[in-house]
Amino acid sequence: MQLNVNNETSTLKSVVLGQPGSLGKVPTLEETYDAKSYETVALGIYPREEDVFKEMTMFERILSKYGVQIFRPWTLDDCNQIFARDVGFVINDKVIVSNIIPDREDEKEAYETVYNQISYNKIFNLPEKAHVEGGDIVLYDEMVFVGLYNKPDYPAMKTARTNSYAFDFLKEVCPEKTFIPLELKKSNTDPRKGVLHLDCTFMPVGKGKAIVYKDGFLHKDYYDIVVDIFGKDNLFEISEEEMYHMNTNVFSISPSVVVSEKRFDRLNRFMEDEWGMTVERVPYHEISKMGGLLRCSTFPLIRAND
Repeated sequence: MQLNVNNETSTLKSVVLGQPGSLGKVPTLEETYDAKSYETVALGIYPREEDVFKEMTMFERILSKYGVQIFRPWTLDDCNQIFARDVGFVINDKVIVSNIIPDREDEKEAYETVYNQISYNKIFNLPEKAHVEGGDIVLYDEMVFVGLYNKPDYPAMKTARTNSYAFDFLKEVCPEKTFIPLELKKSNTDPRKGVLHLDCTFMPVGKGKAIVYKDGFLHKDYYDIVVDIFGKDNLFEISEEEMYHMNTNVFSISPSVVVSEKRFDRLNRFMEDEWGMTVERVPYHEISKMGGLLRCSTFPLIRAND
């Protein structure tokens, strides 16, 4: 397989989609590893497997409608495998196997069926100290935005997933790219006070456009970097409540087609009316209760060079 992913929006050819079967029991509060799951467990509204399966099936149908080749990981017993983006990601023609949090280490073995089709010298495992998940890696042609958390309490923050060791490693592996660090606010228990990954506060769409939640960044300077690159007029800024529902976590099939949650009314209308995009609406509200949405469920392997 000739991997090729340089941005978030070029026409999608092949993708790994997460696996909704055999989620296992509802976690306890102590077993959750993101603020949204913590909240939904505490409220007693954690999603049922049958609802998750229905939503992911709807997403799969949209991908198939556009002729995308879909791979799936093996189903592991009693294991939540919805969020494929955390397990690995592609930059250019290289796949980076994430050092995910230890509670989820078993998920990686289920991707062997995909990795067996990729040349071994294109697969990179990170050093032990380097932590990264795909949700913190946002590609924009020659630029790679990386969501980081570098504060001293990093070890205590379950929601801190990517560190400076990984940032330095990625720069060595992909010297042709310009890496841009964007530090994020974090909270283990309140999904309105922090963001899990960069794609929960910032996401390019279309051609030169982006969705952004400016208060997801640790300092205003990081938001200003996004404004300088895209231009204020090319940004759709979302509210705290829209961030809470993960409005940035849409998934592009091409520069003109984006898959979005059907409840994102303001965003969806804007992308259609102002940016002239086709918005494929799918129900994904139940899956969002586990701390991720559409982009989190995917692991793109090949995009065209649009």
